Order: sequence, then structure tokens, then C-alpha cells
Amino acid sequence: MQTSSTGVSRTRQVVAAVIGNALEWYDFIVYGFLASIIARQFFPSEDEYASLLMALATFGVGFFMRPVGGILLGMYSDRKGRKAAMQMIIRLMTVSIALIAFAPNYAAIGMGAPLLIVVARMLQGFATGGEYASATAFLVESAPAHRKGLYGSWQLVGQCLAVFCGAAMVALITHLLSPEALDSWGWRIPFVLGLLIGPVGLWIRKHMEEPEEFLEARKHAKGASPSLLQVIREHRRSILVSMGLACGATVSFYVVLVNMPTFAHKNLGLPLDQVLLVQMLAVALMTVVIPLSGALSDRLGRRPVLMAFTLAFFLMVYPLYVWIAAAPSIERLLVMQLLLCSAIGGFFGPAPTALAEQFPIEVRSTGVSVAYNVAVMVFGGFAPLIVTWLSNVLATPVAPSFYVLFACVLTLLGTYCMQEAPRAKRPVELNLGVKL
Repeated sequence: MQTSSTGVSRTRQVVAAVIGNALEWYDFIVYGFLASIIARQFFPSEDEYASLLMALATFGVGFFMRPVGGILLGMYSDRKGRKAAMQMIIRLMTVSIALIAFAPNYAAIGMGAPLLIVVARMLQGFATGGEYASATAFLVESAPAHRKGLYGSWQLVGQCLAVFCGAAMVALITHLLSPEALDSWGWRIPFVLGLLIGPVGLWIRKHMEEPEEFLEARKHAKGASPSLLQVIREHRRSILVSMGLACGATVSFYVVLVNMPTFAHKNLGLPLDQVLLVQMLAVALMTVVIPLSGALSDRLGRRPVLMAFTLAFFLMVYPLYVWIAAAPSIERLLVMQLLLCSAIGGFFGPAPTALAEQFPIEVRSTGVSVAYNVAVMVFGGFAPLIVTWLSNVLATPVAPSFYVLFACVLTLLGTYCMQEAPRAKRPVELNLGVKL
């Protein structure tokens, strides 16, 4: 029999994971949106393009730190517990946000300014690398057996909320402030607001409970926790399959969500403020689709749902790029983004749980961290560079779709080879509302 207190506890578990995850990604995304302003403040150069490249290179530092943070924090999570790891992660992210929000610019302290930004980005990357695996393991292990797909989907709902809030905040300050005020102090506002979430998230994570599944697995574990090399050696097939699963998700995230505003503005000539509004609407729709598809995977299985939405995305992406390139307009961009983000949301829903189910509980956080963060670094971190290179070499605005198609093929292969967990039976509900 399931009591109402258990339901409240599980709701608290979800909120603890989502708030922290949203904070992680909000700061990561806002930096990307404000890179050009940060370049002028912290990486001054006579060549504006060189200045921007330095700021973007600093953005990339976070990607190189993600596998390091993912592996170390993933092993810490498997050994010390999900709660301990998630508390440490949110502390690291809060410190990194504070460094960026209050860092003196180059005019004030010279070379110390860009060094502060580099340190902040390294902390961000380190913390974000550990967040995905720890929070995913925490959510899946906290879920009832018949709702693991739904609970795991909230991991990516947090990321979507971060993109939505980040885009909305940057659009708002860009609209309300003059260019001079934005350059001088306005760019700090999104980081200061993000900083306020930190203590709330830390308080919530301090009072959350360790998942019973994890406690049971640790109770029955024999000997010391496996080393990193042992995890890679014994679970290499699961790691490769998980990298394939993560590939399509990370490429679609950075090409269709993060890179699309820049692409639509620079390559298609569409107004940036309207492009950001379109992006917000598309992300809002995707945020609704994600938990629905996660719940659907609890009924139909992870593989059928992942395969169906990945195929839908694969079949739509190239025709939609051709369509908007033929006659660029905000209306066409809106239709394109709504369709693509619906398909991405359908894939995102079951994906975290599917990744978690590839590994046993005692090495789950480590295994997911290795697979996910390496895939993100290789395929997602270099996505803007690869897309720009393809556009220049092929001289066509549809070039980004080719990279996305390649990633989808890897994801379809990973989905075909993945281990499908047995579906749990839903509890029988009596008229009195008691679940057996």
C-alpha cells in the first residue's frame, strides 16, 4: 500500500533534481547567448572577431571539463550517494555563477578578468558533467517501477526550462536596456538572478532522501566500488550503446536549439528578437512533450518510442531546412521549430531512463557519466564548429541538417542495440483509491 507521504516524498525528489538541473543549464546557456558582450568586457581586442573567438573558446573550456567532472562526480555518486553528489554539484555551480556575475572586467583588473571567467567556466563544465548522470540515476531510482520513464524525463524538462528562461531573460534585457547599459552592467542581470536560485536548490537538496533502490544495491554490494577502468572494461558495450543514444540528443540540442537563433539571424537574415520568441514557443512545446513521451515509454517500452521519434526527426529535418532556406520567414521558422522540437521532445522523454537502464545501479552514475559526457564533448561541443565548416565548404544554408542526419543514424543504431528493461506492471487501483 502506498501512502500519501510517499507521494509527497517522490514529488520533493523530482523538484530537487529539476531545480538544480535548471540552474546548471541556465547559466551554461546564458553565457552562450551573451558571448559577444562578455567578449568586449573580458577579452578586449582591436579585432572584434578575435575577441569573440576568445569568449567562445572560453565557452568551449566547459565542454572539455565535462568528462572530467562527469567521471569524478559520477564515481563519487556511486560511492557516497546521489544526495551527496548532487549537493556538491549545486555548490560548485553557485560559486561559478557568482564568479561570472561579479567579476571585474578587463579595464578594472587587466589579465585577472579573463582568468576569472576561465576558472568559472571550468567549474561550470565540471559541475554540469556530473549533474546529468547523478540526477538521472536519482530520479530513476526514486520512481515507482511502472513510472521510471516519466520520472527520468524530468531530467530534460529541467534543461528545457533553462533554455526557455535563458532565452526569455536575454530577450527581455536586450529589449529594455540601451546597448550602452547592456554592455556596462545589464549583461550581469541574468547571472545575478540565476545566483538567487542556488541557495533554494541547495536547501531542497539538503532535505531530499537517498533513493531506496540505491541503498538496497549498496547494502548487497560485495567489496569496494569498481574502479573506472573496471567499469569501462566490464560495461564497454553499454557505454558504446549509450554514446549512440546520446549522440542524436546532444547534436539536436545544440544545432536546433542553441545554434538556431544565430543561424536564423545571420544566415537567413531574420530579426533576432523574433527568432528568440519563436525559440521560446518551440521550447515551451517541447517541455510539454517530454514528460508525455516519457510516460508513453512506460507503457510501450523505451525502444519503440525512441525509434519512432528519432525516425520522425530524421525524415523531417532536411526537407524543413530546404523549405525555410527557399523563402526565409518567421512564420516558416515557427512551423519548422515546432515540428522539430516536438520530435526532439518525443526522443528526450525516454532517453534519460533508457541510458540509466543500460547500467546496474552500483556503477550507474559512473557509466552514464562516461558515455554521456564523452558524446556531448565530441558531438555536441564541436557542433557549432562543424556546422559552420559544413556551411562554408558546401555553400548551402541546409548544411546543418547533414550533421544532424549523421547523428540520427548513430542514435538509431544505438537504439536498435540497446538493452530494453522489462516493463513493470501498473498497480491495481481499488475504488477507494488505494494502490496495491
